[in-house]
Amino acid sequence: MTYRHFFRAALAVGAALAFSGVANATDGYFVNGMGAKAKGAGGVAIAMPDDAVAIAANPAAAVDLGERLDLGIEVFVPSRGVEITGNVPLGGKWSGNGANPFVLPEVAYVKPLNKTFAAGITVVGNGGMNTNYDANPFGNFGAQGEAGVNLRQIFITPTIAARIAEGHSIGISPILLLQSFSMTGIQPFTAASSAPLQMTNNGDDWAFGAGLRVGYLGHLGKSVSVGAFYQSKVWSGRFEKYAGLFAGRGDFDVPASWGFGVALRPSSRLTLGADYKRIEYAGVASVGNPLAPLFSGNLFGSENGPGFGWQNIDVVKFGIAYKTSDTLTLRAGYGRSDNPVPASQTFLNLLAPGVVTDHFTAGATVKVDGKLELTGYVMHAPRNWVYGSGSIPQPYGGGEANIRLAETAAGFSAGFLF
Repeated sequence: MTYRHFFRAALAVGAALAFSGVANATDGYFVNGMGAKAKGAGGVAIAMPDDAVAIAANPAAAVDLGERLDLGIEVFVPSRGVEITGNVPLGGKWSGNGANPFVLPEVAYVKPLNKTFAAGITVVGNGGMNTNYDANPFGNFGAQGEAGVNLRQIFITPTIAARIAEGHSIGISPILLLQSFSMTGIQPFTAASSAPLQMTNNGDDWAFGAGLRVGYLGHLGKSVSVGAFYQSKVWSGRFEKYAGLFAGRGDFDVPASWGFGVALRPSSRLTLGADYKRIEYAGVASVGNPLAPLFSGNLFGSENGPGFGWQNIDVVKFGIAYKTSDTLTLRAGYGRSDNPVPASQTFLNLLAPGVVTDHFTAGATVKVDGKLELTGYVMHAPRNWVYGSGSIPQPYGGGEANIRLAETAAGFSAGFLF
């Protein structure tokens, strides 16, 4: 089997496996880094590309990477739960960890076409969210069975990049979105839905969409690189089975995002990088609308219906890579993201508690020979609580929902250089 045949097979397998377990909830519900090397360095990649997956962060990087194929896999373990106080009959504590761990693959390939152009493609998880409450927090409201959500989003991004001047490149990636969603155990809320039979316990639903990412990468001499990207909103088809849940009869677009980064190389062995990213969750009604419209006559699933109340967030990342020898590179990093869930919106978000803020990472790459690199990394996001404030509306009995999330992940990738 030639490497090209191997690449096509890996791409197909990666796409199939990716749907089996995307459950990231780091920068909100977006992943905190693209590629094993970036994830070991706090997620920094916009101006510090180091493997083929980096083109999913900044498509302009394709001209700098040579020809390579990267295959990665991550084991991801979230810990999520809720405490409800001051509400009769819902008071208590629940664990949402009925499903763990998750195995998340990624595949990327990049190839120079000539001295000016390069092309590539990635199959990566953009993000996702999973909760599984074996004991249903809404049980005393009459809910039946388990409660939880399972959102999975995969981006397939063909990329073309061009060197527009010495040290400067631009790139563009059409984004093909495949996503699935399921919801269980919220039967008591169907009375507040515009389509009660299309709100919960309808199994997996699938939707497809498209968007665009553009990027710039510039090298200012040998020691400084700068980069930037913009990703449009990714417009998606509706989740028809959940038209009674999401605002706009099942609309669930992917929010727009943008950012910039810088990398400094004080020596041939040391690289320091930093990224800033803005994610515009509030620009998608099903995610950003608060619960309040429900009490103004806008039912779940209606055009201006309730959502999860997520706000836009700022994300900063810092990373370091140190080449100890020709065969070993060590990495470490830290990322800080805003919490997208306001204290007033924690009630519904016990189903989607994407509230971790701090991410600590470490990683290493070993060059086996001139054609193979092996990279590993670990990430830990300490437990973060968001304590409700006016979070459970009086029609549902008042009180507060306090939600929590922590995450641990470890990953491995193999990079094949041609």
